[in-house]
Amino acid sequence: MRKLAAFIAIAFTLSVPLAGCNTMKGAGQDIQKGGEKLENSADKKK
Repeated sequence: MRKLAAFIAIAFTLSVPLAGCNTMKGAGQDIQKGGEKLENSADKKK
């Protein structure tokens, strides 16, 4: 039982940072797309 609890604790500890990386990656992509749209609209007004 202790081995199972230790395994679950380790798996949870390792999975949390990985989930955070995906979230930050997605946020970065959204910001990048927004920046590209601003850049494109500025180019159209020239």
